[in-house]
Amino acid sequence: MISIIKKNTKLLCSGAAASMAACFTHPLDQTKYRMQILSSRVSLVRTVHSFAVRDGFLSLWEGLSASILRQSTYSTTRFALYDLFSRKVTSISHSSTSGPSPPATIACAGLAGGMAGLVGNPAEVVLVRMCADGAKPPSERFAYRNALSALIRVGREDGVRAYFRGLGPNVVRSVLMNVSQITTYTEAKRQLMKQLRLEDSIGTHVFASFVAGTVATTVCAPADVLKSRFQNASNTESGKRTSIMRYIVETTRREGPGFLMKGWTPAWLRLAPNTVLTFVFMEKLKAIFVR
Repeated sequence: MISIIKKNTKLLCSGAAASMAACFTHPLDQTKYRMQILSSRVSLVRTVHSFAVRDGFLSLWEGLSASILRQSTYSTTRFALYDLFSRKVTSISHSSTSGPSPPATIACAGLAGGMAGLVGNPAEVVLVRMCADGAKPPSERFAYRNALSALIRVGREDGVRAYFRGLGPNVVRSVLMNVSQITTYTEAKRQLMKQLRLEDSIGTHVFASFVAGTVATTVCAPADVLKSRFQNASNTESGKRTSIMRYIVETTRREGPGFLMKGWTPAWLRLAPNTVLTFVFMEKLKAIFVR
């Protein structure tokens, strides 16, 4: 009974740690989504400054409840499933000391990421809409009060299918994110400790996470942009888009191929510290509640 409680607590620590990290990095996440839906080319600094001046500094945390909801569903699922799959692979291969091999790590992370993307898609729709609202004219805003209210309104006003809008790009992004982030972080940390003989410390975690954050941000950027634009669209707007490929072709003609990398800078600035904070909080929470 105690082992079951400890195991469940360990899984909850992952979502709690990711939610805590989101409280610090949410303004950059919000800026990323706003830059992704804007058709004009606006710099990161100008985007942050314009919204902070217009709506106030605290407006940068609008949509935080949706960010916490997303981390509670998506991050809890991806970390929990990766832990489950990697332990199963390790037990089958009888390599408890070294853990799963790099190919096995990629497979476990990819499968866990894809399933987590499916579970977290409704919260992702809410997050994108709440964060992007500030970039739109008042008449076009969804104006959700909070994440739970938004979930109810999305189902009531747009139908249940709206919960799975942008599911394809979101699952692809989730797979790419989990694989690139976990695999790169694990390998970077291993090489830093092996080649440079660094200790398993916060400094090593910071350096490894910046490498992982850069790789993950670049790999996931195109899928992230497409996901954001499809999830932010209303029923009328989404009905005009027959397929993802057609949308890519039409938007590339209109905005140029660079639109697929929109929001890269705030995404990277968010993901690098977010990775550090998530793992640091996770280890501390496990030390308090699990061990």
